[in-house]
Amino acid sequence: MKFKLKIWRQKNNQDKGGFKTYDLDGVSSDMSFLEMIDVLNEQLIDKDEDPVHFDHDCREGICGMCSMYINGEPHGPLRGVTTCQLHMRSFSDGETITIEPWRAKAFPVIKDLAVDRSAFDRVIQAGGYISVNTGGTPDANEIPIPKTVADEAFDSATCIGCGACVAACKNASAMLFVSAKISQLSMLPQGQVERDERAEKMVAQMDAEGFGACTNTGACSAECPKGIDLSNIARMNREYLGAKLSSGK
Repeated sequence: MKFKLKIWRQKNNQDKGGFKTYDLDGVSSDMSFLEMIDVLNEQLIDKDEDPVHFDHDCREGICGMCSMYINGEPHGPLRGVTTCQLHMRSFSDGETITIEPWRAKAFPVIKDLAVDRSAFDRVIQAGGYISVNTGGTPDANEIPIPKTVADEAFDSATCIGCGACVAACKNASAMLFVSAKISQLSMLPQGQVERDERAEKMVAQMDAEGFGACTNTGACSAECPKGIDLSNIARMNREYLGAKLSSGK
């Protein structure tokens, strides 16, 4: 397969950046999208040119590192997959593919397609710890939890923090990510002690990082590779309002 690649190249956060076009031939339809970029980089290195910088780690759809726009869509044209799970058979031979980094104030570009998503880390850190009695009887992990509640909490916990929700939102909102992290603990007994404090602090940190407000369009959930449901945002709003009423602030 042969492709024309329009890739965003940017030296650093201060550089203006711009698209550069590359022609790539001999691509196997069974290659993953990242393997295709690997092939391009090998050719660029052989020419003594700077390879395209991009984030990657597990390449199994678990870590959320492989974050990029592909033809204007976070993680590409398929639903429920990350960029590393996207294969070149999803594109037509001879197609032009446009590849860009996430576009958000809170995700400054490091270089080329790699962005700084440490804002997510700081939001999680703001949530603090959970206070659990891990010894004695009953053990913390033996507390009876209804299956429906456990399943819903697990669904929220599947968020990998890739940032696709932010990239898909026209306001660059992180509410789907933050709500998933709040939800996964607020529904379980282990997360009850700091429940109110966690909701207040994580929402405050989200705002401090410069993420926008929810647009209510549902683009975040539609583009999420793990299918995090919008109901998490409603739950977060309830948790936050309840925490504010309880604290009287």
